[in-house]
Amino acid sequence: MPYSLLDLSPIPQGFEAGDALRNTLELARNAERWGYKRYWLAEHHNSAGIASAATSVLIGHVAGGTSSIRVGAGGIMLPNHAPLVIAEQFGTLATLYPDRIDLGLGRAPGTDMTTARALRRGKDAESFPSDVVELLGYLGEPDPDAKVRAIPGAGTNVPIWILGSSLFGAQLAAHIGLPYAFASHFAPAALEQAAEIYRRTFRPSQFRDKPHFMMAINVFGAPTDAEGHFIRTSMQLGFARLRTGMPGKLPPPTDDIDAKISREIRPMVDEALQVTAVGSPQSVKSQLADYIQVYQPDEVILTGHIHDHQARLQSFRIGAEAMEALAEEKTSSVHPPRR
Repeated sequence: MPYSLLDLSPIPQGFEAGDALRNTLELARNAERWGYKRYWLAEHHNSAGIASAATSVLIGHVAGGTSSIRVGAGGIMLPNHAPLVIAEQFGTLATLYPDRIDLGLGRAPGTDMTTARALRRGKDAESFPSDVVELLGYLGEPDPDAKVRAIPGAGTNVPIWILGSSLFGAQLAAHIGLPYAFASHFAPAALEQAAEIYRRTFRPSQFRDKPHFMMAINVFGAPTDAEGHFIRTSMQLGFARLRTGMPGKLPPPTDDIDAKISREIRPMVDEALQVTAVGSPQSVKSQLADYIQVYQPDEVILTGHIHDHQARLQSFRIGAEAMEALAEEKTSSVHPPRR
């Protein structure tokens, strides 16, 4: 099973955006070496703790600093942009880095509503389905009669994914015949239902002849279970602050998460971040195996906000090693050694 990596270029407390961007490139280079198939970056705006706002620019930086891993958006919030502009941006990326660029599309603002209004200038998410179709047209085979073309862009056929955390994205991806990625790393409530609807209603298309479902899983791997749970507290605390209107840079981990998050907020945090593999290498492998067994994804994308960069590298290395070990176990069970 392919495994990929989602990075928001988190800015930890005590560091600046430049540090986060340097960390992203180092992580991407290691992810390529560890066997990750894709390295996706996400569009967020007006966030003190995220450095990936200019997503297409950062994708170009990462693609230029690596050699083979696919690099893409997980995702571009299409209602923030004119489809033609995105077609030109990703058409340029695909021209510079052939067969290495992915384009995941979401319909959320990726920010607060005040910033969304500054970005959209009157646009809204209601046009998302038609914007997706328009964008597919710009990136498809050139139409000699078209009055507007994406140059570069036309004929690049950049693979487009639909991203979502509800049933809407699953239905749209199935209707158009596109691959679908579910944001189970922070909004898992509709995961099972979305996967079922997407697979059941998928219509083969010029883009795919069968469904391709990817689920996101947080990973906090460390030498021991205790260390894994410790580094996880940064994301728990950061998520709690975000949901209570106090966003900021990624906080350092804490030895007492119960003292940092109120009893009223903690259940919401635990529910939102429940799709998580945490602990020692063996624990991470076991938990990933359980998620794969239950939801049967065609691909997983691992993510996780970790304050210390070296601990972050170690966690994603442990995640990759777990996925490789699971693949080897599956191969040996299908093809047992001859006696």
